[in-house]
Amino acid sequence: MTSPDDRIRVMVADDQPIVLRGFAAVLGAQPDLTVVGTAPDGARAVRLARETRPDVALLDIRMPEMDGIEAARRILETETTRVIMITTFDLDDYVYDALSAGASGFLLKDVRANDLADAVRTVARGDALLAPKVTGRLIAEFARQRRPAPAGSPLTPRETEVLRLVARGLSNAEIAADLVVTEHTVKTHVARLLAKLGLRDRTQAVIHAYESGLVVPRI
Repeated sequence: MTSPDDRIRVMVADDQPIVLRGFAAVLGAQPDLTVVGTAPDGARAVRLARETRPDVALLDIRMPEMDGIEAARRILETETTRVIMITTFDLDDYVYDALSAGASGFLLKDVRANDLADAVRTVARGDALLAPKVTGRLIAEFARQRRPAPAGSPLTPRETEVLRLVARGLSNAEIAADLVVTEHTVKTHVARLLAKLGLRDRTQAVIHAYESGLVVPRI
């Protein structure tokens, strides 16, 4: 059984009481997760995140007082919390802004209970949470906005190679097979490149790779 100290700490913010209570109930029922608080708007979500320091915050995009994207920006300025954005509709206009704000993933409110809990676990361990159709739109947007990669990258040639494979959506195991190295070696490379680039997780690594022009989208 997971001890209280080992559980993933989760916060939920949504202005719809049914969604707020439902998500909190689903996540709170998981043996390895604990809900440290809920908030009905973006402003209170920011305050709650600073008070409770959750590992993962689920933020509705459309909330009163302050929208979820602005709340995410403020939470991610000072906290180690990772953010998942949630919304009723799969809205193109918000996907790029949410992830560029620092969010680690994007979920619809009709997500199944098991998938919701798995999404929290995925983001908590630093893995990417991007559905294929969302990734496709992001790549298209990055292709439109990309700029030349800055000179003097702090990455080694192998770390750059690993970053390119991460941006293609490969898992650590797949990267290990591609490079003929151990999975532990890949994890080390990923951890180092994230630290060197000041990135939070794999989702942000994907964004950096496309936005900087390191990876050229095939569209």
